[in-house]
This record gives sequence, structure tokens and C-alpha cells, in this order.
Amino acid sequence: MDLSQLSAEAVQARSRFGIVGNDSMLNAAIERALRVAPIDLSVLVTGESGSGKEFFPRIIHAFSPRKHAKYIAVNCGAIPEGTIDSELFGHEKGAFTGAVATRKGYFEEADGGTIFLDEVAELPLTTQARLLRVLESGEFIKVGSSTVQKTDIRVVAATNVDMLKAVREGRFREDLYYRLSTVQISVPPLRDRGLDIVMLAIHFARDFAQRYRIPPVSFDESARHALLGYQWPGNVRQLKNVVEQIALFDAGKEIDSAMVDHYLPAHTAGEFSPVALHDAPSRYDHEREMLFGMILKLQHELDELRGELREARGAAEQQPAHRGGFRHPIVDVKADEVDNVQCEPVGDDDTAPVTQALARLRHYETALPVGSPAQAAPEQLSEKEMIERALERHAGRRKAAAAELNISERTLYRKIREYGIE
Repeated sequence: MDLSQLSAEAVQARSRFGIVGNDSMLNAAIERALRVAPIDLSVLVTGESGSGKEFFPRIIHAFSPRKHAKYIAVNCGAIPEGTIDSELFGHEKGAFTGAVATRKGYFEEADGGTIFLDEVAELPLTTQARLLRVLESGEFIKVGSSTVQKTDIRVVAATNVDMLKAVREGRFREDLYYRLSTVQISVPPLRDRGLDIVMLAIHFARDFAQRYRIPPVSFDESARHALLGYQWPGNVRQLKNVVEQIALFDAGKEIDSAMVDHYLPAHTAGEFSPVALHDAPSRYDHEREMLFGMILKLQHELDELRGELREARGAAEQQPAHRGGFRHPIVDVKADEVDNVQCEPVGDDDTAPVTQALARLRHYETALPVGSPAQAAPEQLSEKEMIERALERHAGRRKAAAAELNISERTLYRKIREYGIE
């Protein structure tokens, strides 16, 4: 169905809502929306995200007997599950914490008009039961109330989810699905609309240049082929985003295929290619082998570092005491406390190898995946006597003792509790 075959109402709707394109499936969807508009039936609009589903509830409302009443659009996926019932059906004062006053819901506000439920498949099952009652009898109850209220509402819903699959999986009520989908309208994805892609690109580029008063861009033949060859997983929304970037950064230029490719996301370039899908398992196996090799290498280096750490600790314990018999605290801390330790030695440089080994150990342990066998803490050394002497020297003042030990007060408190020091 091309433009010459469209009804006068369809041409009017396209002009009124700024619909660009001449694809037969799109035109058929517009005609279907206009055919059902005067009849008060529920409608389910299906299509991929970004394909333009939001235009069809507006068309249905604008060409229906309810056109002078309210039209309210609700994104069901953007409302938290705990508040969705209150948003849709309202609540009484004191119904829950924060309900400081009685509030009307969307179904009450839009009485006599049309309500558009976008992403309807995201509704919780309890809310689906409430919605079914509204569709069947026009009745609802506010949250926290026992009074049944009536509303005269037309519901148009939209989703990008396979609803029959959601019904089979128990995520969507079967009776609600059939009640909503009295009439279905399917919106085609952009990749199936052929030359509409080029028409939309030219339209978005021209509109952007006029709005911001910058020189317009033009697309040569190679650029048009590049636009047509891309799969547009984000549909019209993605095309508009890409074209507006081109119109901004290459204002006044003639765009070729190389310039178009520069603005297309590289990670989706082969997303719909059968070859890319066929090669995916082999790429995954290769990446998995590389990951396992990296883990084994890290485990080996970690074992070597633990050996160096034990040797360094043993050597440091043989050194003369510093500061009145007190050994440098870095010798006696665990690896999991390295972040709380002052890494500059207090006395001589005999403990520097220990400090360096601990720092390297922390680096490799954090590089390993969580739960890796190599991610095991080294053995704990005795510290009780050292802590007791530091507390005695400072008359029990924990802040001063922690400063001498070069550890945080939080770590010192934990050690005191751990060793039962009074």
C-alpha cells in the first residue's frame, strides 16, 4: 500500500503526527489504527523498541469519539512495583507510609478519555488482576480503600515483548492478554522499511539543521547504501541519534559511506550477520582458554610472592629491635590489612622487602577472579604481645597505640576483640 492508496484520514494522520515513510506495512498499520479508532475496543500495539509504537495510541485517540477528553500515557516499566497500583488507581490518605493525602490515579484522571499503557508486559501480576477488572467492568478500588469506583476508559497498550511466550512462562495473565489484544497492530522494524531509512535520515538531518540554524548535510549514493545496509537494532530512535550526530559534527558537508560508518556503533556492525553468529562459539572458546591461562599464570606468580613474603618475614624477625624493642608492625599484619598500613618503614630499611611483597601480593590477589583457589589468605602471625606492649606504653590510649603500630584504630579495635585484650 503506497501513498496514493491511502485514505484521506490516513494522509491527515501522517501529516498531523509527522510520520515519515512510504513502507506498505507502516501504511497498513496506520489504516488499521484508523479503522478501530471509532470503535471502543482495547488495542495492543506490538513492535520492537524504538520503532514508533507511541504514535498509534495518539492516532486512535485523535480519531475517536473520546478525542476531546484526556489522553494519558503511562510507562509501566518506569514505575516501581511498590507504587504502580497507587499510580494507576490512586490511594487513600494513610494507606501507606508517605500517603499524606488522598490521590487520584491515572484511571480516575483519564475518565472518559484514553489511557496508553506502554511496556504493559512489565506490570506485576497483582496489578494485572486489577487492570483486568477495569477492562471487564470499569471498576477499580483505590489502595487503602474499600469503596468500588467506576471509570469510563479506553485502554491502548504497547509492548516489545513476545506476549504469547510471556503467557506460557506465567509472566502475563492469559485472560488479560486476550482482553487487551481485541485488536492488534504490528509496527514494522526500521530494517524492514527499505527506502524509508533514507527518507527518515534526510528528514532528521534537515530538521536538526533548521532547528539549530546550522548548514545542512547531504548524503551521497554511498552513504545511502551504508544507511540501507545497516540493521538498525535501535530502530527509528537509533537512526535519529546517529543522523543528529552527523548533522552536528559534519555540518555543511556531503556525507559518504566512510563518514556514516564512523558514527555507527562498531560492536553492532555484525550483530545480525549469520557468519558472526556462526563464529560466536569458537570466539567464546578462544576467550575462555585465554582467561584460564591468565588465571593459572596469576596463581603461579601468587605462590612465588607468598614464598618471598615468608622469607622476608623470617629475615625481618632476625633483625635487632627498633624503638625500645618494638618490631616494625608491617611484619605482623595480615595481607587483608595492607590497605590500612603505612608503607614507609619507621626505622631502618630492613622491612622494605616485606612491605613491597605485601603490596605485590595484594595486587595479584585482587586481580584473580572471586573464588579462585589462589585467593587464599596467608597464615596469621601472633600479634597479641606486640599490641599489649603498645597499649601499656601509652597507658591504654588506643589512638596513640594504633599510631605507633602504624595501623588504623578500626584494625586495632578488631585485634583487641580478637585476642581478648583488656
